[in-house]
Amino acid sequence: MKHYFHPMSRAVGTHWMLIELEADHEQIVIDFTKGENNTPEYRAINPMGKIPALVDGQVVVTEAAAICAYLADKFPEKGLAPPTNSSERGKYYRYLFYPGTVLEPLFTFEQMGIREYSPQSVGFGDLERCLATIEALTPKEDWAMGTQFTAADVVFGGTLDFAVQFGWLKSPSPKVADYVARIKNRPAYRESHDPSWYA
Repeated sequence: MKHYFHPMSRAVGTHWMLIELEADHEQIVIDFTKGENNTPEYRAINPMGKIPALVDGQVVVTEAAAICAYLADKFPEKGLAPPTNSSERGKYYRYLFYPGTVLEPLFTFEQMGIREYSPQSVGFGDLERCLATIEALTPKEDWAMGTQFTAADVVFGGTLDFAVQFGWLKSPSPKVADYVARIKNRPAYRESHDPSWYA
């Protein structure tokens, strides 16, 4: 597998996922500050020119949550996803897709100072509902799916970590703060979030 990566991108989360899985892969750094994401070669992999991307033989996967979902299912013996025939898959999918389809657009609007919009016209509704949903989805203990850490924690927990770190989630509740602390205490998290990259 080839993992197209840059330490200042969402590829940090997919890198974390690969380390959690102990998955053999080639890490290929794409330096977007030099325009390497806009070369014809990389655009042939991801026409969006975004990072990350994963190439597994003839399979190309883009979008961080999709990569995490793909990897979890590729290595079922690692237990980072409920079995495909499990009723838990619905809950699991919610954790995977809520951050990218709801939280990131909301936080983008908030950062841009866009306040005048109809909550009925956007997929994320409004800040109040999003914050209430974060609180409802955040586990009081252990992980999103219970005692087993899964890709849901990489995607949902990783998004909350990012939101707290960059001030998007300005006043996280004690429950959210504790969950983020558990996330950051994982060895694979610490290995994939190398502070020297950001110095």
